[in-house]
Formats: sequence, structure tokens, C-alpha cells
Amino acid sequence: MASIFLRIVNGELPAYILAQDEFHMAILDINPLVQGHVLVFPKQEVDYLFDLDHDSYQALMAFTNRVAIRLKELVPCTRIGVSVIGLEVPHVHVHLIPLNSINDMNFSREKAPLDISLANKLVATFELR
Repeated sequence: MASIFLRIVNGELPAYILAQDEFHMAILDINPLVQGHVLVFPKQEVDYLFDLDHDSYQALMAFTNRVAIRLKELVPCTRIGVSVIGLEVPHVHVHLIPLNSINDMNFSREKAPLDISLANKLVATFELR
């Protein structure tokens, strides 16, 4: 069965898509740790980060870097935190989390409801440079 991310790539599920290229996509997490929490993933379904070949890994990280830089410009925060866990969804994905404190990156705390107004603003203004 296709992962939730592959279903988004294939247009089967809606998403707040911030950026994409031929091989990658960046979307807002609909159950964010904090507002502006982004998920970046390859369009090709690969379960484990280190199963990506060298070039695919490098390309994913380069795309993630561009998304993180733009995210920091648009969401007030001190830094953008990065995490790759890979246990909940069998599809490589990188979490980009706007941080103002270490607690912003606590995955065991209750998730915030998505701010639809902010989500729509980010989708409308997010352009990679």
C-alpha cells in the first residue's frame, strides 16, 4: 500500500504544499509540533533515510536546506530544527520545525492544531530562492 506521502504526491490526498521539484516535496504538517512545522520528502517512496543512494540523499538534503532557509524568513523563530525519525510513516521524511525553545522539538508533547490562516499564507508566499 502506498504511503501517505506517495498518495499526496499522486494527488490522492490534499496537502498544504509549500514547494516541490521533480524529485521532492515540502508540505505543512497537519498535526504540527509548532506552527510552520514542515515535512520534506522524496517523491520516490523509500522507507529509510540511509537506503537512499548517495545522490538522492544529497539532493534531498539540498532541497531541505532551501526549504529551511525560506521557512525561517517567513515564520518568526530563532532557528529551524531538523529531525529524521522514520518510525511512524514508511517513507523518508525530514521534519523542519521553527524553534524558539528546546521544547518546540519535543515529539512526545501534544500536537498543536494547524492554523489554517497561517497555512494558507505560507502556501501563497512560499517560493524557494
